[in-house]
Amino acid sequence: MDALSGAAPAVLFGLRLWASVCLAMFVAFWLQLDDPFWAGTSAAIVCQPQLGASLRKGWFRIVGTVVGAIMIVLLTACFPQDRIAYLGLLALWSSICVFLATILPNFASYAAALAGYTAVIIGVGTLGATGGTSPDVFMLAITRATEICIGIVSAGIVLAGTDLGGAQRRLAGSVADLAAEITAQFRRVLDFAGPQLPDTQAERRDLVRRVVALDPMIDQAVGESSHIRYHARTLQTTSHGLFWALDGWRGVATHLDRLPGDLQRQQAAIILHSLPSELRSAPDSGSPSRWMADPLALRRIYDEGVRTLIAMPADTPSLRLLADETARMLAGMLHVLDGLALLVDAPEQPPPISRSLRLSVPDWLPALVNAVRAFVMISAAALFWVVTAWPSGALAMEFVAIVLVLISPLGDQAYVAAIGGVVATVGDTILGAIVKFAVLPAFETFAAFCGAIGLILLPGGIATVQSRQPAFFALLAFNFVALLAPTNLMSYDTSQFYNTALGILAGAAGGALGFGLLPPLPPALRMRRLLSLTLSDLRRLATAPRPAKSEDWDGRMIGRLAAVPDQAEPLQRARLLAALSVGTEIIHLRHMGPRLGGADEVTAGLAAFAQGNSAAAIAWLHQLDHRLASDPDRRPETAGVLRARSRILVMSEALSEHASYFDAGAFA
Repeated sequence: MDALSGAAPAVLFGLRLWASVCLAMFVAFWLQLDDPFWAGTSAAIVCQPQLGASLRKGWFRIVGTVVGAIMIVLLTACFPQDRIAYLGLLALWSSICVFLATILPNFASYAAALAGYTAVIIGVGTLGATGGTSPDVFMLAITRATEICIGIVSAGIVLAGTDLGGAQRRLAGSVADLAAEITAQFRRVLDFAGPQLPDTQAERRDLVRRVVALDPMIDQAVGESSHIRYHARTLQTTSHGLFWALDGWRGVATHLDRLPGDLQRQQAAIILHSLPSELRSAPDSGSPSRWMADPLALRRIYDEGVRTLIAMPADTPSLRLLADETARMLAGMLHVLDGLALLVDAPEQPPPISRSLRLSVPDWLPALVNAVRAFVMISAAALFWVVTAWPSGALAMEFVAIVLVLISPLGDQAYVAAIGGVVATVGDTILGAIVKFAVLPAFETFAAFCGAIGLILLPGGIATVQSRQPAFFALLAFNFVALLAPTNLMSYDTSQFYNTALGILAGAAGGALGFGLLPPLPPALRMRRLLSLTLSDLRRLATAPRPAKSEDWDGRMIGRLAAVPDQAEPLQRARLLAALSVGTEIIHLRHMGPRLGGADEVTAGLAAFAQGNSAAAIAWLHQLDHRLASDPDRRPETAGVLRARSRILVMSEALSEHASYFDAGAFA
């Protein structure tokens, strides 16, 4: 019974995949479309194990399909007789779509990819044996877009009718787990301050990786519910709040580690006793269930804690630093609780955040590499087709574009996925031949046809959920429908079938060859570039004529943290998190320095930092701290002065801890 219960989700998805393709084929047959298999193929692509992913993917597929159809009509109208310009610009359009698919997030990336290879599918379908344009492109664009949309709608109907959705619930559980663990680990730092102060660096680095993994889950939840979609910015800020909480935790742990044992215990106890009693004494404060049970009540407690810590009197910069960094940690949790209130449908939810989403590109080079690869390989496939006049050359060019446009955004997984596409095509050729020539000729009804394709789609759907290589089996289902190419009046021409199979195989192999000749940037190089770009941004931040905005810097750095490869070393993640803190302190000091009469020291210290001399920068910051502490015109114990001195201390400690990185050159 346990085995059957564990296999139920996989079997259910296999049935949904099969039903989606059958419904799409039925509608396409009933409308007597020219190539109804594109409807079934689209349904197979859109169908995903999670409801939110399927609906969101389907919506973006419609957008990408319409954009690609419009672009190919415009391209044909502008170059009706120029074959070279037409094919060259078609390759250029595909490369632009690959570039956009690489820099855009989640399913917006998929829409850009669709706009690229939809244009190729329609454009290639109107070309002659050697690549000449046709005046029928407008009608073909309408027909192909109709076929694709039928597949999208069919999959959406089946999925919406058989699944109540679970993305929102899964996301709430993941967010609550992360919030509870961060809170528990932070409390542990305060509880055991002194000789037994725990080293929590490894935990923070692992939590950064887990927070990054929330991004696709957020997109699935947005696709599942229109209410969640209306509050999408709140969910995005939820993940940012987790990063801010980790940064505040890092600041507290780093500073406590530099204090003597007795002072550690004393100041940690002061901070701990300044927290609301519910956060100090609740035995289940680290329990995810408490976070999900009543997030609004918990939010009021955390909000009280933030206000108390900000207003808490402090007589030393050290204590002021601990209070402010703890308040930063709790403030990050306020955003997390806003998101949880939305996800668990709390009765009084916070209003939606109206700020516009800003695109933050961590590094432009991977997108440029993908675009160049797509342009070169699609152009080479078009040239090969024109020169050889191979009847299946158009299909080969089509699948080269599909593989390169669709798989390029996968990054490190792209080459393996492309090889899997070649293997899947070989398997589909064998399976398709068996079904088409040994099974289908014995039956005439649509029900029998559905039963025949179910022999492949049902096991393929089950394997997609249960296998460690889900992309391979997803490609198997997609290619099987495309290779079978069912029509109202079936053709059993073996030469045509194997020519089609050869064209698809050549296209898949051409795409895999492209990844072999111009592979994606390796993870180690990408990580070095992220660190280098961050260091360059920090130095510009220190010397720019005008101070930057904190929200712009936070958004850029959180985007970089989200782009960190899984293979990155823990120290590299820690350096990016420290860079987030250093950039924030640079912005604060540039605003506070002139008001406190320390503009000269701030300018000199930031200039030394920009030159890669952390020791000199720390010396200038200490000089500023000494002057603020001994200024006869300003009481050193006032809140403004103590807060400025605590900011100096935060930056000095971060520079000292990662001096080898901040002093490094282009590739730190």
